[in-house]
Amino acid sequence: MTYSATENKKVQSMRSGKSAFSSARRNAVQSVQQREAVLPSFDFTQHSVADIYGANVFSRQVMRKLLPKNVYKAIIRCLDFGEKLESQHADIVANAMKDWATANGATHFTHWFHPMTGLTAEKHDSFLGAISEEGTAILEFSGKTLVQGEPDASSFPSGGIRSTFEARGYTGWDPTSPAFLMESPLGKTLCIPTVFCSFSGHALDKKTPLLRSLGAIDKQGTRLLNLLGRKEVKRVNCTVGAEQEYFLIDEAFYLARPDLINSGRALFGAKPPRGQEMEDHYWGSIKERVLAFMMDSEAELYRLGVPVKTRHNEVAPAQFEVAPIFEYSNVAVDHNMVLMEVFRKTAQRHGLRCLFHEKPFSGVNGSGKHNNWSMSDDQGNNLLEPGKTPHENTQFLVVLASVIRAVNKYARLLRATIAFAGNDHRLGANEAPPAIISIYLGDRLSEVVKAIIAGKADAGSKAGSIGLGVSTLPDVSKDDSDRNRTSPFAFTGNKFEFRAVGSSQSIAWPNTVLNTIVAESFDYLATEIEKEVKAGMDLTKAAHKVAKQVLTDNERILFNGDNYSQKWHDEAEKRGLPNLRNTVEALPALAEKEAIEVFEKYSVLSKDEVLARYNINLETYCKTVNIEASLTETIATNMILPVALEYQSRVANTIVQTKSAISGINLSVQEGMLRDIADKVSQLKTNLEVLESIRHHDSDEDSPEDELLGHAKFYQNKVIPAMNSVRQVADELEVVVDDSLWPLPKFREMLYIY
Repeated sequence: MTYSATENKKVQSMRSGKSAFSSARRNAVQSVQQREAVLPSFDFTQHSVADIYGANVFSRQVMRKLLPKNVYKAIIRCLDFGEKLESQHADIVANAMKDWATANGATHFTHWFHPMTGLTAEKHDSFLGAISEEGTAILEFSGKTLVQGEPDASSFPSGGIRSTFEARGYTGWDPTSPAFLMESPLGKTLCIPTVFCSFSGHALDKKTPLLRSLGAIDKQGTRLLNLLGRKEVKRVNCTVGAEQEYFLIDEAFYLARPDLINSGRALFGAKPPRGQEMEDHYWGSIKERVLAFMMDSEAELYRLGVPVKTRHNEVAPAQFEVAPIFEYSNVAVDHNMVLMEVFRKTAQRHGLRCLFHEKPFSGVNGSGKHNNWSMSDDQGNNLLEPGKTPHENTQFLVVLASVIRAVNKYARLLRATIAFAGNDHRLGANEAPPAIISIYLGDRLSEVVKAIIAGKADAGSKAGSIGLGVSTLPDVSKDDSDRNRTSPFAFTGNKFEFRAVGSSQSIAWPNTVLNTIVAESFDYLATEIEKEVKAGMDLTKAAHKVAKQVLTDNERILFNGDNYSQKWHDEAEKRGLPNLRNTVEALPALAEKEAIEVFEKYSVLSKDEVLARYNINLETYCKTVNIEASLTETIATNMILPVALEYQSRVANTIVQTKSAISGINLSVQEGMLRDIADKVSQLKTNLEVLESIRHHDSDEDSPEDELLGHAKFYQNKVIPAMNSVRQVADELEVVVDDSLWPLPKFREMLYIY
């Protein structure tokens, strides 16, 4: 085996004690040990949450103070009843927004939107509108500027909707999500939530389809409730609470890991001697440094009106979770994106880095974003509240049947919403739901559903209480059912928890699809009930008849057991449930006729807009894997291989020197060590050559009908296995090479030292 001049030069450098990489790792550890904790910027002992909550939000309270009564009432009608805001009110709102923002330290404004990159975007413009004859600044912010902006759309993903040279795009103010001030150490920027569309009117963002889907579920949900006798209901909303998991590691470790910097996950790293097997991190005492970060983040989020409520250690070492109070879906989506940005910025102020990748470290649990979803009417009623007698609650049974039908009928589409490279590392492991979409209802509701299908009047079992056997302790109220953490779509009291959503992704897309398919089911059940009533059947009997038939037809999607077990996988296959194991298998569901038709029927997305998202997701997958493959090749070649060669040389020299010093000595053990190291080094070099060859080879997948899908299959079937082969050998070398030589911070350090 021969090595390049560059590789030999690196080995010689290491022999002379000039290893920049190994010293970088040592310096990182020392830096963490010497780092002093950063105190939170806000003192909660002197001020309460109520003192600062919403201080940086152009809220209803602010608008009530600053706007004329007629304009304020128009805004409220827009927010509460979906009425369109008249153009003549825009100038008044814009001027009040400018005065409020500048009074609070803002110098610039931006139309803040969600392009199809998975992140948010912003272009800052100053409030400076003109210079007077006297040379003084005139601040301006017109209604026209508030309502519409014109950014360059050419560099954002479009999925083939438009050519690169067609640059014009538009942002449009979304009054249903409040404007807010984003703080930096030197000032504030007014962020105005907006939609983003092309010159041709196609949605180029994630907010526009979400708002359309909310309109669809409002229309069909209101229609269904009115049909069931709830004539007072004028509107149906969706609510969401997104539990956010994340990792924190010290910034020194992060900066010493090119893979974390460029891909968000560690592409190399042997399993640490201690991972999460002691089960002592989950809900454990929060370290002061981490708690300081959390408190700083919470203070800024409270000012931004983000209602974060829960914080705790998660299962994996260095992993944590935050959860908010439920909000209107559109606002919840915006707030979750704000939360991730605040966490990233605040972590850096504390000498930490926040990782949202679904699987930043192999061998320990990854991170998800549990999407708790429900619906409510404008009378304040939760549509998924079963009540004490769910078997007699006609409205609940019809709504429940609608959701079950939607998830069963569109399981492939729902699976596609959480399909991307990062989530492939997480889904199906013993930490996250499998790729098979199923619904967990719990014991009580399952009994109710089975009784309805069987035509029996059965109330189901009652929850009761738990006696703890200690006289001084009160009985503990028992819920209707246990929690099933293995289910991708679980009923948890008065909501469904879509647990398969990835921690790094925007929740806009999963909620858009969920809203759309449930709207379609509302439409279907309402139509079927209307047919029965028209034929002369009593309304309640008609509703129960239709609900029974829907539950019977869609019972296959219900499963309360262990979703991780092979038994369930076998059973799911018998039931005909799709098992789309990775992104490449899942994404084609977006391009299927059934998916396109449901989006078009409810005016959520046109065919072109659906296919654009299909193409963008495939492109993103290919780009992600390609970046990771390039990083794998570079790090292994420039950092790991030279270190392994150096260690091989040291062992070889030791054997030679020992034989020279002691004649006839048996060095078979040492020679075995050398042979093992040399074999691993050779295998690493060979695997690198294979990866390099594959990366520079065109896709040979036979998929002429979809070239992009062919490329994605090539990355899935050829590039990823080649990457894994390189990593496997590199991780084996990590545990045998002299620890002082190893250039990359190890998992045992990154996960435990902070």
